[in-house]
Amino acid sequence: MDATADNGLKIVVVGGFGVGKTTLVRSVSEIRPLNTEETMTRAGEAIDDTSGVRGKSATTVAFDFGRITLDARNVLYLFGAPGQERFWFLWDRLFSGTLGAVVLVDTRRIDDSWYAIDRLEHHGTPFIVACNDFGGPTHTPDQIREALDLDPHVPLIDCDARSRESSKRVLITLVEHLKTVYAAQRAQSVHHPHGTHATVKSTELAL
Repeated sequence: MDATADNGLKIVVVGGFGVGKTTLVRSVSEIRPLNTEETMTRAGEAIDDTSGVRGKSATTVAFDFGRITLDARNVLYLFGAPGQERFWFLWDRLFSGTLGAVVLVDTRRIDDSWYAIDRLEHHGTPFIVACNDFGGPTHTPDQIREALDLDPHVPLIDCDARSRESSKRVLITLVEHLKTVYAAQRAQSVHHPHGTHATVKSTELAL
């Protein structure tokens, strides 16, 4: 963080195994991302379900980390969570202090996204859903929403995690959603002064 930056905003990218979380962080980070990828071995095939990711040769075993400077005083930190079930115990710690999250989905394996959505809802963390393009069968937004049992207010968009422009659009969509969520909470706290009060910096992504 630059010496003048004093407001770190944390966003987590979650989703199932092999949905492109590392790729998204890598494509949009302004610094060379810190990642904890390890080569996948035959021993791991007995633990992780690789049936939907046959071409995958490496996997995240802790988390990915990237950074985007918004302005002179605000920095966005991106954390990509590991997707394998054996690393899910790390998620609750990654969610601590998180402003919001991106749930990355492979529509060929929608069921793999259930756990991420469940944990975010459990923590009360606002999130959006981004469907990463793997060239699989086409599903309508209504079909995806129904499959994920998404709240109507949760944004759902398509993306290509390999593209910086597409990944930027994902983050901008999340920030706009967060502004809407926290504005509604502020309005509610005015009517219910003894309720909780949450704020979010009204900062546009300078990407």
